Amino acid sequence: MKSYTEYLWFNTSKKRELVHITDKIQEIVEKSGIKEGFCLVSAMHITAGIIVNDNESGLHQDIWEWLEKLAPAGNYKHHWTGETNGDAHLKRILTHHQVVLPVTNGKLDLGPWEEIFYAEYDGQRRKRVVVKVIGE
Repeated sequence: MKSYTEYLWFNTSKKRELVHITDKIQEIVEKSGIKEGFCLVSAMHITAGIIVNDNESGLHQDIWEWLEKLAPAGNYKHHWTGETNGDAHLKRILTHHQVVLPVTNGKLDLGPWEEIFYAEYDGQRRKRVVVKVIGE
């Protein structure tokens, strides 16, 4: 078994943003040389996540509205620390911080409409994602 690790860096222009990263993750899988295994994609910041879903603008709007209903911007106890991003921490919990994806024949083995997104909930600053491919 072998592994390959690469880091992606993001500094979004907006505070909240979905960044489509499927093609970049596939490039990393191919670069790894691993034909059968798994690909871990993990946001390495507590106010960002990874989402696997359809790349459809209406759904993206629905996701943002749903997240805002469940974790609205507002006054949180976390803000007592001087931060103002309590909702971003909660949104990350709702969407998860990482995914594990199958690799088959050297390709991501995604469903017909599945795409990978970096989800930024408190952006406009530099953050990273680790991509680790493990297998044979």
